[in-house]
Amino acid sequence: MNQTSQPNQTVVVLEDDADISRLVQYHLEGAGFTVRPYLAIGQVLSDAERHPPALFLLDIMVPGGDGLDLCRRLRQNPTLSSIPIIFLTARAAENDRVQGLELGADDYITKPFATRELVARVKAVLRRFERPTTPSLLKFETIEIDASAMQLRVKGELVTTTATEFRLLDYLARHPGRVFSRDHLLDAVWGDARFVTPRSVDVYVRRIREKIEEDAETPRYLKTMRGAGYRFEIPKTPQFQAEAV
Repeated sequence: MNQTSQPNQTVVVLEDDADISRLVQYHLEGAGFTVRPYLAIGQVLSDAERHPPALFLLDIMVPGGDGLDLCRRLRQNPTLSSIPIIFLTARAAENDRVQGLELGADDYITKPFATRELVARVKAVLRRFERPTTPSLLKFETIEIDASAMQLRVKGELVTTTATEFRLLDYLARHPGRVFSRDHLLDAVWGDARFVTPRSVDVYVRRIREKIEEDAETPRYLKTMRGAGYRFEIPKTPQFQAEAV
């Protein structure tokens, strides 16, 4: 596959099983990616700060730390916070998946895994970062959603979001007043990603509320419609501004 449209195709792979690491590296490189493998957490963060990758593929149980804690630190790092993260782990319980999502992961793959599916899901997560062909700016009250830059500003301040959070917010905000079921949002935002469930949507909605609402417990914009799904309400008429690419 030709990857020239995305200059940075480097994937950091944190996997302490050398055989699995080599297997992942072989198939990702075969798909056109550059792989930087790590067997322990060690230098992952400092190396990534010097040379940010396109994506992190993290095991959870690794020497020298915890993949979940590394995910938390990545999301708190201004330089690396928006880079997508996929967990590749033997921990398959739903609570583990939800915890990974709450920390900001974009996908969660359990072992054993099919290498073809792994590559497909890496590509799918990276596609969420692709810019729209006709970018537009949506402003209402103190919120500004810039699709062309994939940036969210609240009260003039840039608010960090993951690609998945941004796409869900952007989709809801551009269809104000409509009620969307969780299944509809799964199809619209995640496509065929198998790790997500209706409960996953709830996790992302909570994360979005924490970033745009004055009071996440009493949301003004992103409303829950019990038994139906979610609806985005814009109190004032939104302003759309087409911008040149």
